Amino acid sequence: MDLSVSSRLLGFHKLGEVNFEKTLLRAVDSGLLLLGETPRKAIFYHLNAKFQLERENILEKIEEFAQALNAIFGSGAEIIEKFIVKELYRRLRFDFEEKMNFEFADYVRQAEQSVSDMKQKGERGT
Repeated sequence: MDLSVSSRLLGFHKLGEVNFEKTLLRAVDSGLLLLGETPRKAIFYHLNAKFQLERENILEKIEEFAQALNAIFGSGAEIIEKFIVKELYRRLRFDFEEKMNFEFADYVRQAEQSVSDMKQKGERGT
């Protein structure tokens, strides 16, 4: 998957406007909303109560978030994770391609690194 910088530049006016963490949290919200608003709230409650994982800390604890989803949903977590990743990439205007042996956290880290690379390139004026 090539997430190189392109002229479309995420659809934002300036690279500095890209807030990866907020974009990820919006994608997580969208993914959990597949189940409905009340279940989404219940999931966030359980993430906090059972796994000491607050919504605002998902990016820094992405592996723990994936493990918590797996504990809550079992094999069904993969469907939610895939939707979240696809939504994240859509919001970033990246093309999503499944990769062998890639897990949820790998896709998130790759997207985060690509955004960081794009910002650095933009700051250098290339």
